[in-house]
Amino acid sequence: MLQDLLSVMSGSLVGFILGLIGGGGSILAVPLLFYVVRVGSEHLAIGTGALAVAASALFNLMTHARAGNVRWQCALVFAAAGVAGAFAGAAIGKRVDGELLLGLFGVLMIAVGLLMLRKRSGGNTEVRLTWRLVPRLAASGFAVGGLSGFFGIGGGFLIVPGLIVSTAMPLINAIGSSLVSVTAFGSATAASYALSGLVVWRVAILFILGGALGGIAGSWASQALSEKKQALNYVFSGVVISVGVMIAFDGLRDLYALMNGAG
Repeated sequence: MLQDLLSVMSGSLVGFILGLIGGGGSILAVPLLFYVVRVGSEHLAIGTGALAVAASALFNLMTHARAGNVRWQCALVFAAAGVAGAFAGAAIGKRVDGELLLGLFGVLMIAVGLLMLRKRSGGNTEVRLTWRLVPRLAASGFAVGGLSGFFGIGGGFLIVPGLIVSTAMPLINAIGSSLVSVTAFGSATAASYALSGLVVWRVAILFILGGALGGIAGSWASQALSEKKQALNYVFSGVVISVGVMIAFDGLRDLYALMNGAG
């Protein structure tokens, strides 16, 4: 019963953050599942989190699509290349020691938190898919998809800068378009882990339910606080960096103890 409640509450937090600032909630799913919900292992947290992230991203994608924020052609090329990268990354991630994977995940969280501190503005509002953009989108998509699959995250804040660098599209379009890839990457990673029996289905369903409820609240709050969105980015960046430091220290400490014990 307690695990069920924690699953819904954790999912609500992830959905709320996704709705509030268009991404970033997914990067908290794995530590929430491992440390708060306590699904049992790092790999179970990654597999379950990937499924929940994909579902939450799909819910938020529908909202952005209705607002006209999705550049579908660019998004689909990026996502297609990323799915291949996600399958490759997930295959490698399942072979990496759990403590090392968690430690590296914490380092990635720190990097993403620092990336969020950067201000972005402007962009090409009329961006269209061209043959010149295809190889750039494919290369960025495969690289980001690989990281997404390896760490079991949706990769929203990795995808957004990848889309901006590749196409120079505005931030709002990159956020909306990124959710196509978040959904695809999460689905690919979840499928890979599910085939290996590394998804806790009851927890995933409850996490998804909480995410839908949190997403509605987050979208409403985003509209109400739109003038302070940069301030929200700073706050969230601080949270991501702080949690990343804790996870990196904990994971690498456990790995160090394991190596010393083996020695």
